[in-house]
Parts: sequence; structure tokens; C-alpha cells
Amino acid sequence: MASTVSDRPGYGQLLRTPGAWTFLLPGFAARQPFAMLTIGIVLLVQHTTGSYGSAGAVAAVSGVSMALFAPQSGRLADRFGQRAVLVPGVLVHGAAVGTLTALALADAPLWALFLAAVPTGASIPQVGPMVRARWAALLGAAPGRPASPLMSTAAAFESVTDEFTFVIGPVLATALCTGVHPAAGLVAEAALTLLGGVLFAAQRSTQPAPNGAATASEPHRSALAVPGVRVLAVTFLGIGSVFGGMQVSLTAFSEEIGRPGVNGLLYGVFAAGNMLAGIACGAVAWKISPRRRLVVGYVALTLTASGLWAVHSVPLLAGLGLLVGLCIAPALISGYTLVEALVPASARTEAFTWLTGAVALGQAAAVTVAGQLADAHGASTGFVVPLAGTALALVTLLALRSRLTPRAPGRTVARGIGHREPVTVD
Repeated sequence: MASTVSDRPGYGQLLRTPGAWTFLLPGFAARQPFAMLTIGIVLLVQHTTGSYGSAGAVAAVSGVSMALFAPQSGRLADRFGQRAVLVPGVLVHGAAVGTLTALALADAPLWALFLAAVPTGASIPQVGPMVRARWAALLGAAPGRPASPLMSTAAAFESVTDEFTFVIGPVLATALCTGVHPAAGLVAEAALTLLGGVLFAAQRSTQPAPNGAATASEPHRSALAVPGVRVLAVTFLGIGSVFGGMQVSLTAFSEEIGRPGVNGLLYGVFAAGNMLAGIACGAVAWKISPRRRLVVGYVALTLTASGLWAVHSVPLLAGLGLLVGLCIAPALISGYTLVEALVPASARTEAFTWLTGAVALGQAAAVTVAGQLADAHGASTGFVVPLAGTALALVTLLALRSRLTPRAPGRTVARGIGHREPVTVD
């Protein structure tokens, strides 16, 4: 029997958990790089080179680097502790962003920007998975202690926080780059990373114990070895193509019509739809499985993305962008929800970083292709990228959806972003 709204633990109760605010506030600041970095690079490099193609390529290098290094960062944090990975990581990231910014303003050659973009992307702190691990340490099952019913509420809260990050980050970076200085977005991103990351790492009392003492008789199995995780990674590549394609194409569209300031508004509407849908998903008592919700949500995302290239007015583009944003959150949340059923607890942090890396990789490819198309054929052609990316991922999802069957049928998993239900096979 599905649980009702009245018997679900609320956000207020969750936020009164002792120690929660000590990592939530710095964690929120340290999460901004993933949302701010790509658009910050695109706006700065496009300003200094005059080319969206070059800007997209530099952003793509940082995205690919993040996609390759994020799972390794998650694995190291599990083994040696979050602080041991996070402190040197944010220091490297601040230095790398500073170097990339200085090179761009000095009109350095493109190859130099590529070199600087590698450590910039590789050092992005994986704070989202770390926050989820802290909730699990505070509320999850332990010897002599059952799991708290607030665990599902924590999952809901983290999903909404992720969506809110994508509302605040790109809008803030765009406003700083267009209203203050083209480099201001990256400077703010580096400052938030350093401040938030160091403060987050300083909260040792809520840090999960490292598992570096694992023996050779208990070898670590990569989360990517789970077939369902590979399917989800391809699915998230398509979602990344929407983020990247929208960022570059909306920027190019705003420049093309002579109203660069409208870029922040358009992207803000798109991101707001994403967040609102995330909140709504947590308020629904779902009666269908996460796998089916993922398929339905992805079909809707592909259909809405298919019309972006044909829209040439600000109000219509804002309206369609809102619909696209509304479709992203259900797909993201359903995919993350499936991880709990598909992946053993010892590998979930790594699994989350693989999905985060897939979004970054899809975004990287999208900003490169969309930038080249916008340079050569105009802003509207850049919107073809979200359509192509989601369509290809949808074909893969439909063909391989049987691999998203949970490891143990009937096992309880998170429903929506704030409930729990027995998983059924569609």
C-alpha cells in the first residue's frame, strides 16, 4: 500500500537533524562549480576569441576531464575519507581556474586554454555524492540502529537541491559575466569552490568513516560493472546534451538578436522548470516503478527538445525552455532512484559520480557541437544538439531498459524523490 502524504517525514524534521546544517550550507556553495563552470568558460572564451566553437571546445575539455576523473574522486573519498580528497582538490581547482582565466584574458593560443581546462575539470569537487554519503552516515542503518525513515526525505531534499543549483549557478555566472566582467563568473566559481569546499571538509564529525581497511578478500567491484548503471550513464549523456546545448545556443541566440542580457532570463526559466518539476515529483505518491517513470519522462524530454530549433522569439523560446526543464527533473530523479536498487551500498557513491560524469561528458560534447553549428549556421541550429542527444539516448534506453531490473525484486527503493515503494518489473 502506497504511503500517504500524512505519514511521510517532512523536510522540517530532516533539517533539525543534529549536525545537518554544518555540512549543508558549505556543501551548497561547493556544489556550484558544476553548474557555473561550463557557462562561465563559454562566456569568457567567446568574449576573448569571438568564437562559440572555440569557447565550446574549451568547455568540452573541462567537461571530459570531469567525466573521467569524477568516479576516481568518489572512489578515493570512499577509501581515504572526504577531507583527504576534497582539500587538495579545491586548492587545485582554484589554481586551475585562475590559470585558465588569466590565459583567456591574455589571448593565449587555443592549445594553452585546452591544457588549462584539463585540471580545471578534473578537480571539480564531487560534493553532491559526498553530501548524500553524510546523510547515509547520519540516518542510515548501523550496528544496533535501524535506518531512519528520514532517509527517503533526505533523498528528496538532495534531488531538489541539485535542481536548485542548476537554477542559481548558470544565472549567477551569466549575470556576472554580462553585467560585471567576462571573467567574473569564473572568479566567483573558484571563490565559492574554495570557501565552500574548505568549510565542508572541516566538518569532520559528519564525515563517513573511510573504508580503506577493506581486505583483498573483499575486492572492490566497480559500479560501472552493473549493466543498469551503463544504461543510465548513456541516458544521462542525453540529459547532459540538453544542458550544454541550451547554454551555448541560448547565449548565441541572445547575441544574435542584440539582447545579450536576456540570456540569463531564458536560462533561468529553463532551470526553474527543472527545479519546480523536482519539487513536484517529491509531492506525488507514485504508483508506477522508477524504470517506467524514467522512460515516460525521457520520451517527454525528447519531444519537447525537438521543437527548440524552430523557435525564433524570446517569449516562445522561454515557454518551450520551461517545458524542457519540466521534463528533465523527472528523468534525472528516476535515474538516481534506480541506483539504490541496482548498486550495492559499497559502490553507490561511485555510481552517482559515474552518472554525474555522464552528464558532464554529454554537456561537453554538446557545447562543442552546438558552438560549431552556431558559428557556421546561426544560433537556431545549435538547438538541434539537444534533440539529437536525447533521441539517441532514448533509443538506447528503450532497447536496453530490461537491464534496469533491480538486483532483488521486491526490494524497497526510493519512490519519486521522497517516498518508498516495492519495485515492480514492467
